[in-house]
Amino acid sequence: MSLQITELTKTYKNGVKALDGVNLEIGKGMFGLLGPNGAGKSSLMRTIATLQNPDTGSINFRGIDVLADKMALRKVLGYLPQEFGVYPNISAEELLHYFAQLKGISNTRERKSIIQEVLEITNLYDVRDKSVSGYSGGMKQRFGIAQLLLNKPQLIIVDEPTAGLDPAERQRFLNVLREIGTDNTVIFSTHIVDDVRELCHELAIMNGGKVLYRGTAIEGEKMLEGKIWRKVIQRADFDGEQAKYNVISSNYNADNSLNIRVYSAEMPDSSFMPAQPMLEDVYFVNLKKEQGQHV
Repeated sequence: MSLQITELTKTYKNGVKALDGVNLEIGKGMFGLLGPNGAGKSSLMRTIATLQNPDTGSINFRGIDVLADKMALRKVLGYLPQEFGVYPNISAEELLHYFAQLKGISNTRERKSIIQEVLEITNLYDVRDKSVSGYSGGMKQRFGIAQLLLNKPQLIIVDEPTAGLDPAERQRFLNVLREIGTDNTVIFSTHIVDDVRELCHELAIMNGGKVLYRGTAIEGEKMLEGKIWRKVIQRADFDGEQAKYNVISSNYNADNSLNIRVYSAEMPDSSFMPAQPMLEDVYFVNLKKEQGQHV
């Protein structure tokens, strides 16, 4: 495995236990880290990216002891945090030249070549002369990917990158991640289940600083076969159904009725229909178990 995380713990000064004995092995390709806000995902990302130290544990990436040799990891790391600052009023191409020089790419011809390559990968070549400060949210996110690709990183971390993007920008951004995800280890942190389903072969579900599930979406869905049931109810009946059954999710229909999905080893009653398990079910069942709710 490319990345090995062993017994990682981190408690902040305010007493919040952000990481609670995290163990993960992550290989090449797109790996999804899924969990609600406050699950510990950003704490894990920041620790892997050497921006904070854990209390205990170890991280190894392709032979690099990350906590002992942070500079060696930083040379092969590309990191896109949730917020990455305000850009000066200069063109994307100029700014990439500046970043490339900071990353030690001093040869002008080499720099021009890699900048053209990253602009094309991120679909920004046609707007390379525009100021990054005037880019849309999705374009700024793609520019974030362009600048982290300058040093050809082997480990790429992107933290909640699609939050706030409109559907078209989100799709363009996910396509860029697909492109770079084949040859690198890419950790993609999000609370949006659809992003993980579309992009990632393997995933981990986190909450309360713990890893609740690690595997593929298909493996998780298979574990729930024959245990997910659905039913259409009126909104007024929801509280009663929730008190009676293990309702894991619900959504509205056009007529304001509700679809509810229930986790149960047997058919709850004859009013329910069997449902094909989905990644959302895997997510909600694991969260409920971790929160100590009867599932």
